[in-house]
Formats: sequence, structure tokens, C-alpha cells
Amino acid sequence: MNQPLSIRPTAVAGSFYPKNTSQLNSMLEEYLSIATVEIAAPKAIIAPHAGYIYSGQIAASVYSNLVKLKTKITRVVLLGPTHRVYVRGLALPGNTHFASPLGNVPVDTDSLKNISTHPFVQFLDEAHEQEHSLEVHIPFLQKVLNNFVLLPVLVGDATPEQVATILEELWGGDETLIVISSDLSHYLDYETACKTDNDTTHLIEKFDYKNIGSKQACGCMPMRGLLKLAQEKNMSIKTVDLRNSGDTAGTKDRVVGYGAYALFENRILNKEDEALIFNIIHKSIEQGFKTGKAFEPETKDVSEHLKKNYAVFITLKLNGQLRGCIGTTEAHAPLIDAVAHYAHAAAFSDPRFKPLTEEEYKHVEISLSILTPASPLPFADEQDLLAKLRPGVDGLIISKNNARATFLPVVWESLKESGQFLNELKRKAGIAASDSPEKAWRYTAEYYN
Repeated sequence: MNQPLSIRPTAVAGSFYPKNTSQLNSMLEEYLSIATVEIAAPKAIIAPHAGYIYSGQIAASVYSNLVKLKTKITRVVLLGPTHRVYVRGLALPGNTHFASPLGNVPVDTDSLKNISTHPFVQFLDEAHEQEHSLEVHIPFLQKVLNNFVLLPVLVGDATPEQVATILEELWGGDETLIVISSDLSHYLDYETACKTDNDTTHLIEKFDYKNIGSKQACGCMPMRGLLKLAQEKNMSIKTVDLRNSGDTAGTKDRVVGYGAYALFENRILNKEDEALIFNIIHKSIEQGFKTGKAFEPETKDVSEHLKKNYAVFITLKLNGQLRGCIGTTEAHAPLIDAVAHYAHAAAFSDPRFKPLTEEEYKHVEISLSILTPASPLPFADEQDLLAKLRPGVDGLIISKNNARATFLPVVWESLKESGQFLNELKRKAGIAASDSPEKAWRYTAEYYN
């Protein structure tokens, strides 16, 4: 017997986003049109849920990349935190549809009934009635996808294991998109928020869900579950945007942080690959102590994807301070050979440092960055370039005449402001502080450590 029609009405239309259909369409089209970061097709996304004037641009940066999947995605699993009603475990709605100014969206009631058999899952309409964390995503989804069914789940006091269990059951194939709704830090001053959100982003990028709490993200409960499962699935993650309300429509004395992240089922290195690559890195440094030469790895029995050319950097840190960093922005050597070469170079040939000693090697931290291809970043002037930079996300290459230099995305950890980041990069390149670069390119990176 079919379930009687039951529509969950909008709760924050007219406050968080326009209630008028035409105005809402115009706002979404504007935000989506200026979101220019192109990424591969994601399996899951994390996006903010504040009022559109504050976080809409950040959400659009990741939602814009779903347009190319509009005919493929027919099912959306949407998880968000509870703000008004305490929930132990996970809360499901009893409705058959969720309303939106752009039309009603059908709920996959059968799938919700299936997961409701878990002892930590319950139907609780009260939790959904006034909750905004799911609702604000629906117009974005309607704008970028064709017809889809929705699985709306509110996550209250739940463990990462519980959330991961439900996500695994609902994971599906290419037809299913996972959306996690979360803002980042709340009501800090601008500078503190930037640092806090950068730190949180690094935790997210490392799938370090155990160290993400409510101070880092209001949607930490659903986020932690996704990150746990994504780590188990050897997924990759990309930070698409990272800003706060002080960058969009608010003052800078008390801001809310917003990040947009995309997760992919195609991480370059799985756990076995990562162990092999770091074994090669260590062998190359250790052989450097013995013979002065880099290790030459055998490639006969190595997986084919480790023989593909990649742009890589090897970074050494000692007591939290840089101790060597050498690599290339051009993919000109097989990954397995590149890491051996640049590990040796970072330890013994970085002109900024003396060669690494065996005593230092006992305490050094080693990380590997695998870079995406660099793409041109056109700009009208230096202010335009600064406006286009994404702190915490972009690696940047600049050039002027014969001067050229790059900073990896990880450099944002110590140079938080775009202006400081660019000025230090100009200094590294030998470009006068009063001059502007002639050309720029940006890239992102996968990190392993």
C-alpha cells in the first residue's frame, strides 16, 4: 500500500534563501555561474548550510561541478546536524516529499524504512520540522540535477561507526550522491577563524575524523562518519573552497567558517601503495648516507599506475620547521622513480640547508605531495590575482621574465593571508615586491605522510 502524501514544508525559505521562485533561480544562477573551479565527478561532497548571502558562493563552488552529472545522479543521500532538537542517533522524516520554492522533491521512503531497523535510527518528524541544515541544500540540488529522490537524514549524538554503517548501506553506485551539510568554526574573529578553519581543512584532507569536533565543524557528527568510511575506501579528497562570512557578507569581528570539499573514489595511492612509496623514500635517504646516491627502485613487479608520470614534491620537517623541500611541477618521471630522486634531493641537495644528518633523520617528518597538472590563472592585475587565490587550497606558480617560483598548498599553513603568500612567493622568485608577476598557474595536491 502506498504511503499517503505528506509534504515537509519549507522552514527557512524567505530568511536563509529567497522564497520567491524567480529570485531564488536568479541567485542560484549567479552563484553557480561564478564558480569556476573544475573537478572530476565526485562521489560525495561536504558543503555549508548558512544563509545564501553568507555561504551560497562557497556551496556553489562544489555544486557547479555536479551539472555534468545531472542525468546520472538520480538519488541523493543528504546528512546534516541537528540544531534545534536533541537526537540520540539518527533521525528520519516520515514525509513523502520535501518542499522547495523550486518544487517538491520525493523522498526515498523505502530506503529510509530499511535503515530504520537499526537501533540507533528513528523516525522523528519533530527534528526535521524547523531544521535548516538539510533544507538549504535542496534548491542547489534541484538546480544542478534533473529528477532525483532524496534520503534526508539528521545526525544527532551518533558515533562515526554508526554514521559510516548507514552511509555504507546507502552508498549505491554512480546514481547516488552523498552530501554532508556542515559549516566550520563559529563566531571567532576573522584571523582566528582563518587559522582554525585551515587547521580543520588539513584534518579533513587527512581523513583525521577523530580530531574533528563541534568547535571545528557544527556538522562534525555526519562529517566524521563520512571521513571514516572514505578512509576505509581509499578515497581522495579535494578542498574546493574555504572562506568565511567575513569574506562574503558579514563583518570580521565574529565570523562563521565555510568549506566546500569533494571526495572521489580514485585516490592515487591506496594503503599498500603508500607503504611501498614511503619505503622507497626512506631507502633513498638511507642509501644517501651510505653511498651519496639515490636509491634506484625495481619496477618489474610494481603496479602499473605507480609507473605513470607524476609531478611530486618531497618535504622534510624537523621540530615543525622546514628542513628540505625539493620536487617538480612537471610530470616528467614515473612516480616510483620521482619519489626516490626527490627524497634524496630534499635530504641532501636543498640549497637552503646543509645536508641532512643521520641524527636528524631519526626525528624528521616526511611528506609527499602529488600535484595535479598546473592550469593557467589569468589575472588583470595583482589585486585581481589576490582575489582569485583560494587560501589553503591553491598551489601557485608565478613568473616574470626569467624569474619563476612556486609555493605548495601546504605553505598556507604558515602564510595565512593571500597578500603575504604572494609577497613571499615573489621574494622567492626574485621578483621585486613593487612588481607584479606576468603569469600565474595554480594546482592542487594530494598529501601523504
